[in-house]
Amino acid sequence: MWSVYIIRCADGTFYTGISTDVGRRFMEHSMGSPKSAKYLRGRTPLKLIYQRAIGTRSEATIEECRIKGLTKAQKIRLVANL
Repeated sequence: MWSVYIIRCADGTFYTGISTDVGRRFMEHSMGSPKSAKYLRGRTPLKLIYQRAIGTRSEATIEECRIKGLTKAQKIRLVANL
């Protein structure tokens, strides 16, 4: 089962990604491991603010792209509607 997630960085920016194990992926990002997204390095502390199980990798990628196309205000509303 694939999920989409949003992380808030210390500088207030958002990072959106997909994973089959959001907890593991968040730890990789937080620890700055070689597998973490380059965008997140140096932007710690990080906070996982949204995650949603989607289904297939294809469906998760489509949702990730949709979320990335939202404005910051729209992303804030999305997270608030949990």
